Formats: sequence, C-alpha cells, structure tokens
Amino acid sequence: MGSCKEDNGNLPNCLWVEGPIIVGAGPSGLAVSACLKENGVPSVILERSDCIASLWQQKTYDRLKLHLPKQFCELPLLGFPENFPKYPTKHQFISYMESYAKHFSIEPKFKQVVQRAEFDQVSGVWRVQTQNFEYVSRWIIVATGENAEPKIPEIPGSERFEGPVVHTSGYRSGSEFKHQRVLVVGCGNSGMEVSLDLCRYNASPHMVVRSTIHILPREMFGLSTFGIAMALLKWIPLRLVDKLLLLMANFTLGNTDRLGLHRPKTGPIELKNATGKTPVLDVGALSQIKSGNIKVMEGVREITRKGAKFMDGQEREFDSIILATGYKSNVPSWFKGSDFFTEEGMPKTPFPSGWKGENGLYAVGFTRRGLLGTSADAFNISRDIGDQWRALRDSNLQR
Repeated sequence: MGSCKEDNGNLPNCLWVEGPIIVGAGPSGLAVSACLKENGVPSVILERSDCIASLWQQKTYDRLKLHLPKQFCELPLLGFPENFPKYPTKHQFISYMESYAKHFSIEPKFKQVVQRAEFDQVSGVWRVQTQNFEYVSRWIIVATGENAEPKIPEIPGSERFEGPVVHTSGYRSGSEFKHQRVLVVGCGNSGMEVSLDLCRYNASPHMVVRSTIHILPREMFGLSTFGIAMALLKWIPLRLVDKLLLLMANFTLGNTDRLGLHRPKTGPIELKNATGKTPVLDVGALSQIKSGNIKVMEGVREITRKGAKFMDGQEREFDSIILATGYKSNVPSWFKGSDFFTEEGMPKTPFPSGWKGENGLYAVGFTRRGLLGTSADAFNISRDIGDQWRALRDSNLQR
C-alpha cells in the first residue's frame, strides 16, 4: 500500500491499495481475505470498530450458541478445532475467528469508519473515504453483510414508556431483568432465546408475535434438522423437503397453531430462500410457551407509559421492553453511485449470482444463506480477482 499523491495532489492522506479494499472485518470479510491470500492476492480490510467480528463480540447475548452444527458454520480453508462441541458457544466462535485471522495473518485496519465509497469513472478506480484517509483501488468488496445495524421498529407511543427499551444488540443476560414483566417484541430465534433466558431468571416474558412463523426442532431423531434438509435437497425437490420437515416438526413439537404460533403457507426452506426469513430452531422456548411461562401476545397497537395495548384489545403493564427485531444492511448510508444494491442494501441479483457487480465491485455475506453462502461468495470472488491479478502481473512483466 502506498501514497497516491501523484493521482490527486490535493489529498495528502490518499492511499493506493494494490489489491482489493474489503469493507468489514466480520466473518465475511475474513473469509474473502483468506481466500484471496490463497490466490496470491493481498487485500486491506477496513473495520469501523476496534475488533474483528464486532457484532459477535459486542452485540450478542451471553447464552448465544450457533443454531447449526459447526460443519455448516466453518469459514473457508480452516475448520473448527476438533474439541469444539457440535454447537459452539458465542465465545468459542469468537476464538475460532480470532485464530482464523491469526492463521492467515489477516490484520484489519481498525477504527476506520467508511463514510463514502464510489467508483471514479475518470480514473477507473474505487475511492473509499474514511474519517482520516482515502483508500484507492481497482477493486472493492462490500463485506458489511445483512446484519450491520439494529432494526428499530416504529411503535406508536414508544417515547412515552417509563421503563428501559433495549434492542437485543444491547441485551446480555436475563440477570438484568430478574422478576420483571418484560415485553419481547419479535419471535424469531433471538426473541425465542431471549424469552427463554428471561425465564431462567424468574422474569415473566410476554413475546409479541406479529406475523406467521415456522418453528422446527433443532434436531430430529438425534440428527440436525438443517443437516437432514441439506441431505434431502440433494435427492428430492425443495417443496417436498419442506413438506417432510413440517410433517416431522408436527410430530415432534405438536400443532403450534394452538399456541398462537401460526405457520406461513410457504414452506420453511422456500420462504428462507425467497425472503431471508429464517425458521426458528427450538432450543427450549416452546416448552416454556406450552407451560405458560412465556406468554404469546398479538401485535402491539401502542406503547403506554406503563406498558402496552395490543391488537386484540388487551392492555398490560411491563417493567421493560426488549426489541428482538433483527438487523439490517447499512450499505445505502455509505455506498454511492451504483445501482447494484437495493434501497434495503441487498444485491439486486439473487443468490448464487449476487457476488459480482461492475467495475471491480463485489459483495460477500448477502446471500441469506448464512456462512455457507459466505463461503461460496468468498471462493467465487477470490478466483475472479485472482485471475485479474495474474493477468495484470503478466502484462506488467511483458512491458
């Protein structure tokens, strides 16, 4: 990496990057950097926080474990340690990523907040501006992913509530909510697990179910539900796999409609592929719902000073509100001058072809298919840039 004063004398903090600029040092950024290195291509990772995988390190609750078996969550080229359990904990996953970065000698530039990235049509390069530098390269890889910022819903009356309102990005443990009545807004994997965690500290969680949801057992007959699905998809059509999963789920969990948890008409895998909405893999919350320890509530009409009014006419008082409403991409806030991404910050071209744009633009970690999708993107991107890198090197040697 060198100065690019020659390119623009007005920018003394302008740095030329030989290889790609990668924005984001989460699992996606690390994966693509490692794959590029295997192809002989250097890269520079720009990370806004002070650590790798900041979402995992700074914005996840203590009891979090991987929802899928570790073989489906490995980054490319280096697997989990053999002594790790089937479902690694949050801290084990973080240690794995730190070991991964060390193994491939990946050293991101921390506290570099990308304020703007845009392709310079005149010079044919990408210009990436942070608070104190402008980085310039032939290639840019957007690796900030689908979960860069908390998604905060607009609920009428939220500003009136007298107790704390916390997004799950700020939730660590139910120990902070002992013996409280807690409204949990959202019933995805986070909402279910936070509600379960609250039960362990004798809190009384009331979980808001705003739409239909698929709940599957994490395991069926001692095998990972996801693993069973992946195996079946190799042999039979997706919709038939969905039907089999739902048949087994009803056999294992019972009819969730009776609990106020209504299933969508579209099957779980088809829905995940089409919308990114992940089925809930139950780790114990359902039994707490059946026993009445977790109350299922309809949508919130409005928040009051002391609690909430619901769509079905009920009104209840709460001590705290936890927003288990997920995350969103932050790409539209800083990526400019390209129509590659939607207004929501997702590639317009769906998987498996959403990893490459024009003029040296790439995206990794936007597949809605977890770390398996990230690995596929990382391999594709590294091969594509690797071919260009070698072609440039060969043409320079011939001069």
